[in-house]
Amino acid sequence: MGVKTIPFPLEMAGDTSLENITKRVSSAVEASGLSAGIVTVFIKHTTAAVMIIEDEPGIRADTKALWERIVPADPAWQHNRRNPGEDNAHSHLRGQLQGPSVTIPFANGVLLLGTWQQIVVVDFDTRPRRREVILQIIGE
Repeated sequence: MGVKTIPFPLEMAGDTSLENITKRVSSAVEASGLSAGIVTVFIKHTTAAVMIIEDEPGIRADTKALWERIVPADPAWQHNRRNPGEDNAHSHLRGQLQGPSVTIPFANGVLLLGTWQQIVVVDFDTRPRRREVILQIIGE
């Protein structure tokens, strides 16, 4: 069984922006030399998350609207009140709910995603920042 770990940076805009990384993940799996296994896509940040969506403009807009409804920005969150200058408590809470990783199986060097499934990073923070994504590919 082989294991490949591949980090890559991602420039993100914040404000619940989405970045489609499906092609990068697919290319990494193909280049790994492994034919079957799983790839875990992990983001090393508490104000961002990884998810699988149908990546089209309506779902992007609906995803942002959903997060605004579920966990709105609010200066009364304790994180904001206890840390002067902080305004991103909602970003941390959204990241906790969505989670930092997804795992996708692959066979014959190809991701086994459904027809409309795409892998995206969502950046919940309140400002642009550089993110680091880690791919861990395990297989044979």
